[in-house]
Amino acid sequence: MRRLSALCLIFLMSCTPRGAVTLDASAAGVGTVEKIFIGTTRIQEQDGSFGSHRSEEVHFARYDVSVPPNRKLGEITWPKRGGRIDPTTQFLTTDEEVYQSGAAFRADLRRQMTATDGEAVIFIHGYNTNFAESTYRVAQFTHDLQLPGAVIQYSWPSAAEPLGYAYDRDSALFARDGLESLIHEVAAAGAKRILLVAHSMGAGLTMEALRSAAIRGDKRTLGLIGGVILISPDIDVDVFREQARSMGKLPQPFVIFGSDRDKFLRLSALLTGQPARLGSLTDVSRVADLKVTFLDVSEFSKGAGHFLVGDSAALITLLDRIADVQGAFERDRRSRLGLLPGVVLTVQNATQIVLSPLANVASDFTR
Repeated sequence: MRRLSALCLIFLMSCTPRGAVTLDASAAGVGTVEKIFIGTTRIQEQDGSFGSHRSEEVHFARYDVSVPPNRKLGEITWPKRGGRIDPTTQFLTTDEEVYQSGAAFRADLRRQMTATDGEAVIFIHGYNTNFAESTYRVAQFTHDLQLPGAVIQYSWPSAAEPLGYAYDRDSALFARDGLESLIHEVAAAGAKRILLVAHSMGAGLTMEALRSAAIRGDKRTLGLIGGVILISPDIDVDVFREQARSMGKLPQPFVIFGSDRDKFLRLSALLTGQPARLGSLTDVSRVADLKVTFLDVSEFSKGAGHFLVGDSAALITLLDRIADVQGAFERDRRSRLGLLPGVVLTVQNATQIVLSPLANVASDFTR
C-alpha cells in the first residue's frame, strides 16, 4: 500500500506544470519588486537560463521579481505558457543581471546591506526544484515576511524531475562547497549576521556545509551564522546527529519545522528504507539531547504537506516571531494562546512545540 501511494504521488508530481522565468519590465510599476541575489552551481545554458546540469564554478546573479498586489499570503501564481501576462496577479521578473565576477556581486550586495546593518538571509531550496521556482519562492518569502536585510538564494543543480531523487541527492553533496563559498562571499560583502533557511533536501546540504566549515576550523564564518531554520528536512536522523556532533555547537536559534503527515518525506523514507526522516519524526526524543527546537506543524497539513511554512499565512507570520516562540519554553503554561494570531503553541517537552490552528482547538472543546 505504501509503495502504491508513493507511485501515485510521483505520478501527480510529474503532471504538475513547472514554473518558468517570465520577463516583463513594466511589472515594476504594478507589483512590489524584491531583489533576490543568487549564488548557483547550475550551469548557465546558451539561452541564458540556469538549468539542472552541475557547474564546478559558483555563478552569481540578481533577479528582480515583482510580487503582484492581488494574491493570498503564501501564494505564487505563474503566467500560463502562451497566455496573457497579468502583473496584478502573477509573479514576473522585471530585471536580471548575471555578474561577471564575484567582486561585482559583492559590490552590489554590499550596497543592499548598507541600509540594513549587515543583516542577510540565505535560502537553500529542496528536491525537485528548478531555478525559476526557487527564485520566485524566495521572492514570495521575502515579501510576505517583509525581510529587512539582503536576501540571497543558493540555487543548487536539482534535476527538477520527480524521478530525479538519486540525481538530486548526489547534486546536494556536489553543491556543499558551493554553499560554503557563497557564505564567504556574503561575509566579504559586509554581512554581520547570516540566517540560513533550508528546505527539504537543501537542509542536508546546509548541514554538510556547516559541518565542513567546523571541521576546517572556520570559526569566523560560523560566528556569523545567527540562526538556522530547517523546513521539512529530508535528512537521515542518525546522519543529522553525526553532523551536529561534528559541529560541536549548533548556531542559535536552531529550529526544525516538521510534520508526520508530510507525504514527500514518507516517499523519501520509503526510498531510503527508513520509518521516518528528520522532518517527519514522531519520536522527537531522538534529537532531544541536541540544542534544537522542533516545531510540529502537522495540524496545518494540507495536500502533500511538504512546504507548510511557505503556504500557510499563520506559519509565515510565525517565522517572523521565532524568538517569541523560543521563549515559550521559559513559560509555565503548557498552551500559549495569543502569542500568534490563530495559533496555539503547546510545549510538549524540552525540544518539541506542537502548533495547532486555533479553529481546531476550539472545535475540540465543543465536542
